[in-house]
Amino acid sequence: MKSISNTAMAEAVRLTRAGRLVEATALLQRGLAGVSAAPSADSTFPDSPRGLGRLLGLPPAANRGRSAGRVSSSRPGAAASAVVAPEGEIRRLTHTEAAGTRSYVLYVPTGYNGDPVPLVVMLHGGRQDASDFAAGTRMNVLAEQHGVLVAYPEQSRAGNQGGYWNWFSASHQRAGAGEPAIIAGITGQVMRDLAVDRTRIYVAGLSAGGAMAAIMAATYPDLYAAVGVHSGLAYRAAHDVGSAFAAMRNGGTPGVTSRVPLLVIHGDQDAIVAPVNADKLVAARLAAGDVSGREGPTKTIADGGRPYSRTVHNNLDGTAVVESLIVHGGGHAWYGGSPDGSYTDAQGPDASAEMLRFFLLHERP
Repeated sequence: MKSISNTAMAEAVRLTRAGRLVEATALLQRGLAGVSAAPSADSTFPDSPRGLGRLLGLPPAANRGRSAGRVSSSRPGAAASAVVAPEGEIRRLTHTEAAGTRSYVLYVPTGYNGDPVPLVVMLHGGRQDASDFAAGTRMNVLAEQHGVLVAYPEQSRAGNQGGYWNWFSASHQRAGAGEPAIIAGITGQVMRDLAVDRTRIYVAGLSAGGAMAAIMAATYPDLYAAVGVHSGLAYRAAHDVGSAFAAMRNGGTPGVTSRVPLLVIHGDQDAIVAPVNADKLVAARLAAGDVSGREGPTKTIADGGRPYSRTVHNNLDGTAVVESLIVHGGGHAWYGGSPDGSYTDAQGPDASAEMLRFFLLHERP
């Protein structure tokens, strides 16, 4: 593969910081392919180990736009009808506050009768949208079964041209500002509009969305009762575009996080966000305290799925507060997902079921 000059890489980083991702992509593509043709509006990102695609969490080009084994990488929104669980209600809404405006999709199960119920906030990965993420994770189906509200905040193209949450930007890593404030604002809006059990509000995400979920747990520990990070990175593992390249390879140097209970799901063959990031997530949460002991790892094979190792850390009461599932042979995709959504792996373990199981163990004091 043709290498990219340091000058071209520096210019690509500058363009990305300025929000000009299409231009940065074109520059990196020319460096890789040695061509000067301008990219189309739907250009894919380069897959160089130093490429912008890896920074932002895209699967390799060979896995985009087609099915790779049991891994789906279909176009986002290709099967929006799969968003709706039987008879459930979908509300497409918008939230605006000082930090900005974002759309979100809210799923209301048929069993909702005005009594307080749990709420799960789901943060999509890059090149996805709310409907695509709902279809791929099938979280609405579980929400229907368990009587849970689900909110899917959606990144705007104005916020990031590739649709990625800006987990690697220092300006989006603190409470009261940037995307954390908007996501917390959406959470609060749902709480005002519907009856939500304030002790059982949870946040989860995939890839860039997983990294942002970790940020939400660190910056709003009084709002969320537990967090699920699928193929993501730890809080403050990066502070700008340059450090994000390194963090995706080596996990970076995470900041101090909160005691919000954490579930990590990661594939040990993830070539986009290296598996060491799962270790860094767990280590950061353990350093926060409220952990008395460890169980495992135990190796399990899900029915028809991939083998995985589960490690559990309990608190003084014997409740699991840090749990990790390392999926053997798994790549960068939502496990147990539906091919109706993008970046999913149909083989288990069922990530959505695991997250909801873990979440419902926890209530915020």
